[in-house]
This record gives sequence, structure tokens and C-alpha cells, in this order.
Amino acid sequence: MSELKTNKPWFKQLWPWLLISGPAVAAIGCMITIYLAVNLYADKPVRDGVVKRGLKVEQLKVEQDRK
Repeated sequence: MSELKTNKPWFKQLWPWLLISGPAVAAIGCMITIYLAVNLYADKPVRDGVVKRGLKVEQLKVEQDRK
């Protein structure tokens, strides 16, 4: 009649890992997205004084003091 049930520690049970996995995957995906946005798709200069931002190409304002 006096049987003792031994509970497993929390890290050996399935439910905490299922609850942690959703936010963990979302955080990893967010970090990958930020990395790709900054390193691959940043605004890059087309040539001196011209920058491409998205589909639009803009000329940078050059200071008049450099004559």
C-alpha cells in the first residue's frame, strides 16, 4: 500500500522541452533573419556618391568644401 512514486527531474520529462522548443526556434529564426538582412541585403554603394536602397538608386549629397 505504501508505494512511493519517484518523479523524474524536470529536464528528463518531455513537456518542458515541448514548451521551450517553440520560443527557442522562433528566437533562432529571428537571429538568422537579422544576420541575413544586415550582411546580404544591406544598402551597398553602386559607385562613388551613389547608393542603392531597395529598388531606388539615390545620389548622395557631397560637401561643397572638397573642391
